Amino acid sequence: MTAVTNRPSLARRRSRIAGREGVAGWLFTAPMIVILGLFLVIPVGMALWVSFSDWTGRGSPFSGSVGFVGADNYNTLLSGGGLAERDFGISLRNNGWYVLLVVPLQTALSLFLAVLVNRAVLKGRGFFRTAFYFPSVTSSVAITVLWLFLFGATGAVNKVLSYFGVNGPNWFQDPSGIVHNLLGAVGITTGPAILTENTALGVSLWDWLAGPSVAMSAFVLMAVFTTSGTFMLLFIAALQNLSGETQEAAMMDGANGWQRFWRITLPQLKPTLFTVLTLGIIGTWQIFDQIYTGTQGGPGKTTVTPAYLSYTSAFNNQQWGQGSAIAFILFVIIVVLTLLQRFVLRDRAVSKRRLRAYGIAVKGMER
Repeated sequence: MTAVTNRPSLARRRSRIAGREGVAGWLFTAPMIVILGLFLVIPVGMALWVSFSDWTGRGSPFSGSVGFVGADNYNTLLSGGGLAERDFGISLRNNGWYVLLVVPLQTALSLFLAVLVNRAVLKGRGFFRTAFYFPSVTSSVAITVLWLFLFGATGAVNKVLSYFGVNGPNWFQDPSGIVHNLLGAVGITTGPAILTENTALGVSLWDWLAGPSVAMSAFVLMAVFTTSGTFMLLFIAALQNLSGETQEAAMMDGANGWQRFWRITLPQLKPTLFTVLTLGIIGTWQIFDQIYTGTQGGPGKTTVTPAYLSYTSAFNNQQWGQGSAIAFILFVIIVVLTLLQRFVLRDRAVSKRRLRAYGIAVKGMER
């Protein structure tokens, strides 16, 4: 009888403790929720409203004089047929080539550096880690100014190229595309009609395939130089958490260094690889300060990016609706690419072909 009587009392006591813990949890998280609401949720909501309005930057975006224009700002950018659509298409082309080159290069270089400085036989590993990471902690404005000196017409890069008999370009003044330049070197100066006569977002397909301009290629090199150190640290942390037993077993089975890296080390780095690729995609689609400091979108708009175009549309041209619309289109692009990357790097079941191969190997061992 005593046990039956105490059960409701015990349940009420546990319920009161759970209630107090819940209140304590809300009290601890409330400041952060308020901060996120004030400085993230509300501004994003306001920007979303502006992208559907004709606000000109004067007064409050919620005043009665501001009208709702629906998807007009998005239609102007995506299918308006005017200068706004063409500028947006050019910015996507420039940034697309930038992402396509920077993300693989910085990932491969950071992984290479991490493997290099993680080797126990390397002397002075601390010095090399600091040296490789140093560009990442330097101001992007300072790095951009340095790059303007290095890649100037009479800069150090062209000076080095002259020792090999190469006349270097005027990097930040050359709007020609790298792919077009390579095709021009073999005598191809114009594309087929199907590429030159058809357009997407106001830009011909031939121009979409022009590659990054010479000016943008200098920014590509700068991005790889400044970001590889940060991602190197992520890979080093992941490498130091790997178990050495699997490596030793592979060495006992006769696997060479490349086979151990490709089939054992790299698959175990997949979570870190996903993080590096995600951060790389987000960062490269948001490039702004280097463009603002270095070229202001020139020459010939070949370094204009969506982030920079959003800024100039809003602050210079007072087209705040279009500027906000560009920002949200950029957000959708980043989310789609991140989901696509997650799909590509997902864990897959072992294929039937490989299972059959394992079965044959097991039978061979049993014999």
